[in-house]
Amino acid sequence: MYRKIDHVGIAVRSIEEALRLYGGLGFQVDHIEEVGEQKTRVAMLPIGESRLELLESTEPDSPIARFISKRGEGLHHITFQVDDISEELIRLRAAGIRLIDEVPRTGADQCLVAFIHPSSTGGVLVELSQPRSATS
Repeated sequence: MYRKIDHVGIAVRSIEEALRLYGGLGFQVDHIEEVGEQKTRVAMLPIGESRLELLESTEPDSPIARFISKRGEGLHHITFQVDDISEELIRLRAAGIRLIDEVPRTGADQCLVAFIHPSSTGGVLVELSQPRSATS
């Protein structure tokens, strides 16, 4: 079950530069963290019940670095919060949806995350996210 749009990921070359832009628009940073497994640094900017997630590469071979080199800065993905990510992956697989992640992994905010391949979602990279507190 999809609960809400958790966040929209935006690939940026520099979080500091992007924060000047988004700060000028009135956004404030909730927190900044590094997601070592993805070689990415993220800044979360709340907007109502959702957030903007600014994504900066920490290594030249990271997924964000590759994205920016091919497409430039901009919209990277949309994230839907789910109640049970493992069950949702089973349901999607059974429906023939192509997954990037067959099993959940740890993402920003220590959430469990998994990505759906854009070929199954009209060219949009979709992330599923389950807060850690929901796994207890």
